Amino acid sequence: MNLSRPFIRRPIGSTMLALAILLAGLLAWRMLPVSPLPQIDTPMVVVSASLPGASPVSMAATVAGPLERALGSIPGLTSISSSSSTGSTEVRMFFDLDRDLNDAARDVQAAINGVIDQLPPGMPSRPTFRKLNPSTSPILALALSSRTLTPSQLYDIAANTLQQKLAQVKGVGEVSLGGASLPAVRIRFEPSALAAMGLSLEAARQAVAAANPDVAQGFLEDGEHRWLVATGRTLKNAADFSALVLRWQNGQAVRLADVAEVTDSVENRYSSGFHNDKPAIITLVSRQPDANVVATIDALKATLPQLQALLPPQAELTVVMDRSLGIRGSLAEAQWTLVFSCLIVAAVVWLFVARVREALIPVAVIPVSLIGTFAVIWLAGFSLNNLSIMALVVAAGLVVDDAIVVLENITRHAEQGLSPYRAALRGAGEVSFTLLALNVALVVVFVAVLLMGGIIERLFREFSLTLAAAIAISLVVSVSLTPALCAHVLPRRVRRAEPAGWHAAYFHHLQTLYEHSLARMLRHAWLGLVLLLALIGLSGWLFAKLPRADLPEQDTGVIGAFIRGDDGFSFQVMQPRIEAYRRWILSDPAVQDVVGTSGGNGGLTNAHLVITLKPLAERRVSARQVIDRLRRNAPEMAGTMFFGRVEQDLELSPPRFGDDADHTIVLKAGDVNLLLDWNQRLGKALSARPELNNVRYSRGGDTRQIVLDIDREAASRLGVSMSDISAVLSNAFAQRQVATLYEDDNQYHVVMEVSERFTENPLALDRVQIITSEGKQVALSELATWRFDMVRDRERHVDQFSATLISFSVAPGVTDAQALEAVRQTLDAERMPATVIADIDGDDGRPKSLVSTDGQGWLILGVLLAVYMVLGILYENLLHPLTVLSTLPSAGVGALLALWASSTPFSLIALLGLFLFIGVVMKNGILMIDVALKKQRDNGLPAAQAILQAASQRLRPILMTNLAALAGAIPLAMGLGDGGELRRPMGLVIIGGLAVSQLITLYTTPALYLLLARLQRRKGLDGGPVHGAS
Repeated sequence: MNLSRPFIRRPIGSTMLALAILLAGLLAWRMLPVSPLPQIDTPMVVVSASLPGASPVSMAATVAGPLERALGSIPGLTSISSSSSTGSTEVRMFFDLDRDLNDAARDVQAAINGVIDQLPPGMPSRPTFRKLNPSTSPILALALSSRTLTPSQLYDIAANTLQQKLAQVKGVGEVSLGGASLPAVRIRFEPSALAAMGLSLEAARQAVAAANPDVAQGFLEDGEHRWLVATGRTLKNAADFSALVLRWQNGQAVRLADVAEVTDSVENRYSSGFHNDKPAIITLVSRQPDANVVATIDALKATLPQLQALLPPQAELTVVMDRSLGIRGSLAEAQWTLVFSCLIVAAVVWLFVARVREALIPVAVIPVSLIGTFAVIWLAGFSLNNLSIMALVVAAGLVVDDAIVVLENITRHAEQGLSPYRAALRGAGEVSFTLLALNVALVVVFVAVLLMGGIIERLFREFSLTLAAAIAISLVVSVSLTPALCAHVLPRRVRRAEPAGWHAAYFHHLQTLYEHSLARMLRHAWLGLVLLLALIGLSGWLFAKLPRADLPEQDTGVIGAFIRGDDGFSFQVMQPRIEAYRRWILSDPAVQDVVGTSGGNGGLTNAHLVITLKPLAERRVSARQVIDRLRRNAPEMAGTMFFGRVEQDLELSPPRFGDDADHTIVLKAGDVNLLLDWNQRLGKALSARPELNNVRYSRGGDTRQIVLDIDREAASRLGVSMSDISAVLSNAFAQRQVATLYEDDNQYHVVMEVSERFTENPLALDRVQIITSEGKQVALSELATWRFDMVRDRERHVDQFSATLISFSVAPGVTDAQALEAVRQTLDAERMPATVIADIDGDDGRPKSLVSTDGQGWLILGVLLAVYMVLGILYENLLHPLTVLSTLPSAGVGALLALWASSTPFSLIALLGLFLFIGVVMKNGILMIDVALKKQRDNGLPAAQAILQAASQRLRPILMTNLAALAGAIPLAMGLGDGGELRRPMGLVIIGGLAVSQLITLYTTPALYLLLARLQRRKGLDGGPVHGAS
């Protein structure tokens, strides 16, 4: 089989084919979109509902429960969880990866519509939902500030102008505002004044709600004309509402101002925001699941001048976080890494060939193969991202392999006296089957990965297909352009007994030394099997000991921070503490900008911050080091904690704010009391384990609460119903939105509450008056007593079970595997009842870690099985594929040792590198075995002599291909520049694997070949000759 014959005879056609591939790649490269990583859409829908003033227990029972039961029957749902806090509930749903997110959203809307009647009537609005993705962290942050406008006025401008205009930009998924709230009319009633007028809070609420009716008034017509009927000016501000007449008493109007303080205020007084050292409204923009990050940010930034023109002159709009800058920097570094790798590979080829003209022949394959791959990337709809560029960096050391094999074989024949043309015909023909086997074995590794499905397949798809395309193109170029150039460019040589060149003497000495040492090894071939088994055992041990991570932590230059205060703190107590943290963060030399919001929907005692760091070249420290420094030097304030996490370009699970733990245990049970009991027992037991640090768990009561014990008999006797009590408490303390003010550009609310002096002391509860239907006034103290209590600040459900969380970190010097084993031992020792379920790393229904030991092991075994089957087909033999696969244990040991020595966790990127060198190191075996089989079949040599000659003959191409691949991975392993931490694990795996396998497989592969040949002869397992083999 000579695939190169027609190309050798048509050198111009071969050259034009290579140029066509090169031109197509260049054209496609200009049209490729850019992104940080491949887009992985994990279908996720979040439903939100609110009921101001309701306790977490009440929200869980009356809101979360009905929603979960209705949503839990949606097809394709993989998990459902809810989290209920004071006044709000959030339900998270994850769907199958193949579930269309838009279809899922329609099903969610239908389920919400069907459950509306079961929800509490006092909810201010229907539950809402939004389509999300775990990787939808904000891509752009804007700060709107002013030295003259109030935060409420700025928020109104942002809501009416910024939010709407930004949401219209293509690719934008969600635009959220924080730092204040919309303007509102706030009414603070004086209970004593109401009582003196004989008015109840409920009667006052009804009067305010009826002041601005939103009903159609109809029309009049006389046959010729038609007139719409409309009421006059509606109430719009505090002055209008102050004059509102609540009732007439003794001929005098009782106005709202007589019984309440009416002010132009805000909907939520417990919300604030800042940008560096000044108040600001923070706008966070997230992309749609299928949108390109860089293109979306570019479109957003293009609209900013227009938006600034729409704002008042005294309002300033500032970009405070732009994720595209880090992405572009990372991609630029990755492209320079690609160039550097190509230069190193070219230098390695020249080092071995030692003649510029000959070196240029295999080097020409690099630009044609890599640039041509851009056309495949474009046709497949992929983007230019860190993984696809990483595939090209790795390919730089692989695409020359085929050309090296062709060149080396042709040169060998030319140095034996054949003309370049005849040497090309014979040399290329001899290695045609070898090239086919090499590339099929390499490509099948990645095809097998793509058949695994799930998130791994989606993450690896672009890398695998990009690398497979580069390898396929290199095969085409190596069997076409390379032999054609050899036939028509190589000079005619005088017959030589050994290769010429300045390095010839050194290589001849190395080859002789190798032949002698291998001959001795083959006399004791069983030692090779013993070494192979030892390497397999060592690989398994190292694999179990290494820590795990889904993806390496990227240094994106953006930190998401969280400040959490004790739930008993007030908003006013937390503000100076947050201010102290803000000043301390800004004082760090690596920090460029910090924006944050506190209160609001994030909780009264919490603050969310986005910290933008200076470029990596300026700060000289990683984002993780900045977090450690901030945490280490944080202001010491009792009851307040600081957490930070580096924002990632790809989140395989939603970020868990308010905690920096390494792992989480979810406890689920139907009995809440049993659940809480075991939560505390396990929390205490895990806290005692030395392998674990920072064990956090709910101790049963995290939030202060005042409980009213109602004497129902007394209430009945006094003519007070439970609904009367609930209504007066809600009207007094829940900050109810009782009316809506409609404007042309937005709508605002009227909020009612009692005077602040009635909310500062629990004793004020005794003075709350209830007016019965008969007009009698009853003090709350006549039918109820109150007491202090502690309750959980949050109620969680997972898969419709009550749930609690226990989080922990791994102690220094302890591996992840050891820590998780300690947790399992504790769970076994405590002997929990079957009704309590413990789920490690299953936080709130999120996807579990993708790099569990079991999952990785089965994945690797599946790939090896696929490779074995393909090699069995190619060789028509059951045993020789095992010889090829025997190259893997030594490479595995080298790769895992490299990770262990550099304290690098085993991540999906390292796993990808592992799959990569499975194909690479098998080339050593294939290069030897092809020649050995041919010598046995054609020359009748015994197995020992055949494999000895084959190993010696193929030593130079083996060294060249391995060193080219190893050298190409050096820039990856260096991990320099933006995004280097993502590339580094793959470089370490490739260098470690190839460095060790380079030495060991040169001996173990021939030894195992000899042992299997003896076994084949004894057992009669020979499948017959493979006529296509060279």
